[in-house]
Amino acid sequence: MRQQVFNPYLPSWEYIPDGEPHVFGDRVYVYGSHDSFNAPIFCTGNYMCWSAPVDDLSDWRNEGVIFRKNQDPKNKLGLRLLFAPDVCQGPDGRYYLYYAFDFMGIMGVAVSNAPAGPYEFLGHVHYKDGTIWGRRKGDQFPFDPGVLADDDGRIWLYSGFYTPTPAIVTGFKKLKNDGGVVVELEQDMVTIKTEPKLLFPKEGPGSFPNHEFFEASSIRKDNGKYIFVYSSRHNHELCYAVSDKPNDGFVYGGTLVDQGDMFLNGNEDESKALNYLGNTHGGMLKIGDQWYIFYHRQTNRHSYSRQACAEKLVRNPDGSFQQAEVTSCGLNDGPLKAEGRYEARIACNLWSKNGVGRYDSSSPRKRLADHPYFTQTGKDREENGDQYIANMQDGAVAGFKYFQFDGPKKILVELGGTADGQMEVSDNPEFQNVTSIPVSLKGGIASFGSRLDVGAGVKPLYFRFVGTGAVDFHAFELQDFHIN
Repeated sequence: MRQQVFNPYLPSWEYIPDGEPHVFGDRVYVYGSHDSFNAPIFCTGNYMCWSAPVDDLSDWRNEGVIFRKNQDPKNKLGLRLLFAPDVCQGPDGRYYLYYAFDFMGIMGVAVSNAPAGPYEFLGHVHYKDGTIWGRRKGDQFPFDPGVLADDDGRIWLYSGFYTPTPAIVTGFKKLKNDGGVVVELEQDMVTIKTEPKLLFPKEGPGSFPNHEFFEASSIRKDNGKYIFVYSSRHNHELCYAVSDKPNDGFVYGGTLVDQGDMFLNGNEDESKALNYLGNTHGGMLKIGDQWYIFYHRQTNRHSYSRQACAEKLVRNPDGSFQQAEVTSCGLNDGPLKAEGRYEARIACNLWSKNGVGRYDSSSPRKRLADHPYFTQTGKDREENGDQYIANMQDGAVAGFKYFQFDGPKKILVELGGTADGQMEVSDNPEFQNVTSIPVSLKGGIASFGSRLDVGAGVKPLYFRFVGTGAVDFHAFELQDFHIN
């Protein structure tokens, strides 16, 4: 890689959730929804695409807008919102973009001659008689498309949502929400060839106990095995199931990643999560023998300004995957260097003195007013804005994983706010080995420093504010320590 890469792996001003990564040619393309900073609802923007060379996942390029909301004839005014998309290359060599407008209950398709578009509207997924899927009584609710162009030429489209959607939202009554379904499409990529089949019931026989299907269908194929990724009813984890067939026989595999490292090392207590929880969505990527899982995190104390993250996956000899730990280094070639300046926005762990909370429940901003959170200066899309951790009150912790240390360092912390106390730094979340940095802030941003010795090797860093007031954590810097 030409440079180090962090989580989130896109620029600090970019808010791309629901990222689906695909390799086309010699580049990785990520297709996702498009949130805005401090937005009032999900997915306020048009579809963007970002890409990187397969041999350098630090070098992300903005491909720009690839499909606009008002290109669909059923959304000429652009009032409906583009939720999570997916893309495949069809048998004709063209690229097909599948999308659903928020809770409208229909699924659209756009087509392009190039992976990064621009895409042009093709049609709505429909039955052979022309009836749009989602407009027939008893249809399963079309939502969160995941699409696979199989190597035998067949096209499989996956969909599903857990929560029943009121008719007032869809404009159509009596749609089902039984779980995850699959349909086979004709070669025209928009006509349903086989009736929708329930593959992943959200409850009862055939469901996956404690990890039942919720949303976020995503499908991959590897060495004859179909790997289905989805978000469970917990809403903050991505799980997977495997089958020898695209439309039957899926067996639960486990958790791939969870925003708060829930289910890792047996932790099922949300009060002990290592980060704030909310919805997540993503997909798997394979480059050579290395697998990755892409997902998103929440910012700004709500679920409407989400950012793209990714982690490396470890695959066991039997083909199963180990759950990935949420980290700051993500796509990087190993741990980060224990030198240079790092923005606090790359923290992978964040909690208050009283633990964490969920961003997908009622009034999170008010309810979590005393908690730390990621935010930014300026307005949406200001490329020179400063993203940081705000409101670190007494006992709040920010954790970063991992760094390669070779010995003692000098550490500087860049802080803002109004506060008196100390910033404690440790290589463990229990703060058993602590470096204390005195802090006195009267507004503005200032730097404070100390010697840091956590030994040599791969280490995390945890920062805890102890004192009065509230600290805004902007950045920290690691320098070689020299005795004068």
